[in-house]
Amino acid sequence: MLAVTASDDYTSTPAVPAPALFDLAGKTVLITGATRGIGAACAKALAQSGATICLAVRPPPQDQPIEPPSFISHSLREIHASLQNPSSPAPDVHVLPCDLGSSEDVKALVPAALARMGSIDILVNCAGIQRRAKAEEFSEQDWDDVIQTNLKSIFLLSQAAARHMLPRHSGKIINFCSLLTFQGGLTVPAYAAAKGALGQLTKAFSNEWAKEGIQVNAICPGYIATDMNEALLKNPTRLRQISERIPAGRWGTPEDFAGPVVFLASKASMYVNGELLVVDGGWMGR
Repeated sequence: MLAVTASDDYTSTPAVPAPALFDLAGKTVLITGATRGIGAACAKALAQSGATICLAVRPPPQDQPIEPPSFISHSLREIHASLQNPSSPAPDVHVLPCDLGSSEDVKALVPAALARMGSIDILVNCAGIQRRAKAEEFSEQDWDDVIQTNLKSIFLLSQAAARHMLPRHSGKIINFCSLLTFQGGLTVPAYAAAKGALGQLTKAFSNEWAKEGIQVNAICPGYIATDMNEALLKNPTRLRQISERIPAGRWGTPEDFAGPVVFLASKASMYVNGELLVVDGGWMGR
């Protein structure tokens, strides 16, 4: 007879008041790409929800100390105290160096994060790079750089994190895809290839790990006003064309991702698997 309900609690949504589903107190997060833009907004939101954060940051120039980015060291604990229970402890913040362009660095990151935090409950793969050129002029080096950072590093980090999560039957992996997971774009062949593949990789991981209590999902940002889109924002023609198509009537901001990332990181999404959550102001529906 087919099971209607789970025979264990690996995948079940707990029967608690709805606000408690979003509480991340006691959870640990490893996040890449969180020093600015969307990643920084996500790190803040996860910490505000009670999680301990480990930031993977690009190594500084030689002989310079690795310090938390200013948005962490100056505001994160204050924000947490003002939005959560003021009597609860502020979340811990750890910072680890990692050049995602180096597979050796990437392979060392999860063990280093485990040594710092003891566990990884949530992995957020938010880092990414962009290279622009006409397809016939796109260099092999730019191709390799984008595929390494935007796809291979995520495969390696997710694989390593899953080896830790699987025996515990618990974990969340959140990848950041793109509208170019679905569309080809212009002058960004490597980025489109990497983000398209990342959407499929998210589903492939989910198909194997969902039954073990690991939810693997992705967030697909639309056109967001960040430095990665600086070239588009400075191009009057493309800016007009893009803006006119967005039903919401505006470009997105990093703060638009606070809710989605907390949802996918929390118990509220226990039955959400392999989802590509589009946050685009309605672009894909037009």
